Amino acid sequence: MTQFNLLKTRRFAPFFATQFLGAFNDNLFKNALVVLLTFQAASWTALDAGILANLAAGVFILPFFLFSATAGQLADKVDKSRLARLVKVLEMAIMGVAALGFSLHSLPVLFFALFLLGLHSTLFGPVKYAILPQHLHEDELVGGNALVEAGTFVAILVGTLAGGLLAGAAGHPTWVAFAGLVVAAAGYLFSRGIPDAPAPEPALAVNLNPFSETWRNIGFARQNRTVFLSVLGISWFWLYGALFLAQFPAYAKNVLGGGETSVTLLLATFTAGIGIGSLLCEKLSGKHVEIGLVPFGSIGLTVFGLDLAFASPASLPAGAPLSLAGLLAVHEVWRVLFDLFALGLFGGFFIVPLYALIQLRSAAGHRARIIAANNILNALFMVVGALAAAGMLGQGVAIPALFGVAALCNALVAVYIYSLVPEFMLRFVAWLLVHSVYRLEQKGLENIPDEGPAVLVCNHVSFVDPIVIAAATRRPIRFVMDHRIFRAPFLNFVFRHMRAIPIAPAKEDPAMMEAAFDEVARALAAGEVVGIFPEGRITDTGEIYPFRPGIGRIVERTPAPVVPMALRGLWGSFFSRKDGSAMSKPLRRGLFSKIGLAVGAPVAPQEATPEHLQAVVAAMRGDWT
Repeated sequence: MTQFNLLKTRRFAPFFATQFLGAFNDNLFKNALVVLLTFQAASWTALDAGILANLAAGVFILPFFLFSATAGQLADKVDKSRLARLVKVLEMAIMGVAALGFSLHSLPVLFFALFLLGLHSTLFGPVKYAILPQHLHEDELVGGNALVEAGTFVAILVGTLAGGLLAGAAGHPTWVAFAGLVVAAAGYLFSRGIPDAPAPEPALAVNLNPFSETWRNIGFARQNRTVFLSVLGISWFWLYGALFLAQFPAYAKNVLGGGETSVTLLLATFTAGIGIGSLLCEKLSGKHVEIGLVPFGSIGLTVFGLDLAFASPASLPAGAPLSLAGLLAVHEVWRVLFDLFALGLFGGFFIVPLYALIQLRSAAGHRARIIAANNILNALFMVVGALAAAGMLGQGVAIPALFGVAALCNALVAVYIYSLVPEFMLRFVAWLLVHSVYRLEQKGLENIPDEGPAVLVCNHVSFVDPIVIAAATRRPIRFVMDHRIFRAPFLNFVFRHMRAIPIAPAKEDPAMMEAAFDEVARALAAGEVVGIFPEGRITDTGEIYPFRPGIGRIVERTPAPVVPMALRGLWGSFFSRKDGSAMSKPLRRGLFSKIGLAVGAPVAPQEATPEHLQAVVAAMRGDWT
């Protein structure tokens, strides 16, 4: 089933429509108000139009700081489908406040309505992401998050355009509020179709203190290091993306020499990239949460951010401001558009797996509050980014130079995060291997337990066997491997950060062998997955060597299910020992050669004899070596 089939299911479609219309309505009203204040500021207030636009942005984001902690608690305490309906009722009431503000020609009332819309988004935020794991299977999470992210950015774009058109075309601005009321009512009707999503903590006592509860929610996120750093990664993305988006009007006018429509062109190009990148995540990740895409995304965000800085014209074209057709006739603009599209594309690769990872690895009872902490940090990072950008621009830094500085900072942040959690980079190396050198065919992965200890046993064909297996499976694996392979050039970095366990034969280094068995026991006792190659060596004939008795010693000391696996198609590859030493004949089989991994049903510890396991692995491998 493709991700688009989710739009046909009641588990997802009503929720998707509800969140899409909510994002659309926020931007319709916000942009309509900004346009009205920009072009009719004198009839509303004596304040400068630019100040009003920034004030509107601040008013909208303020509720995220004040009420996200409460919103997270409510989403853990109340059925999320019910909470979604209540939020839609609030949205309709907010449009009534907006209509009153337009009728009274009252700027304070309109800003109050904008504040309430920010509150509406704040309350819906934890519902938006915490409800997905309750209604979607693990192999649907990436596709569901991709649709949500793509839909949100499309809603932002279309809502922004609709708000601008309504503000300019409507005879009286009250029509803006009426349009918002219609959209809110439609959202409420869709919300009634969202299936029940029972609260994980119905007895939770709500703490209304936003400061202490925010700190507590951040504490929940910090309980899992990977989750917390994913939250920081998402927050950095919003800082980075918001910094670029905020410069589009001035960049379009003062750098590209375009008119009003050129801003829409830039926004539409970036949005298209985000949408396509998000939707591609499911295909690239094999319908599972693939955090290897995150470093891939960060590389693209840096490379194309830098290229945008260099691609920007050094001077305004003749005849500026140009029409849309005139702007597209300038050849430098096409490179700029390509960079913006690529920024969006790689942004999708970056953001979707991180959201899915937070949903998957957060404790169910705290998930909504962790997402609330994420929303608070997102808002904080965006404000810091806006202030930093304003400060640099105020010091005379050009917008293209600002883009370049942001791209370099993105590279530094990425290196820092991946140094703290090597799992991201290791998954990227594994993902890159099986998508650039090989085409991996896999079956039976559901036989690997989702949690608890397990021992994986597999035939040993090449130096990259652990990396291929790691790329196919979603749980981290502690591989036991010959100490010589562990120290292999270029691969040692990967094996060390995979926390592989080096082992030596008893006659060579008995102390190392005993230390390896002790570490295996500790890993299994901690509920980890251990991978071993019972042959004890990489084959140099293509055939499976006899399995050694070490597996019996492992499960006798720490009983755990044993999962047999068979690698196929790696014999004769660059990393195998066919016709001599491995890694001596580059591209021996060319790029994208087909390989396979078959996973059998778990074997009980008492039945996991070397002979039985070897027979199972040999049968799964078959004649495809």
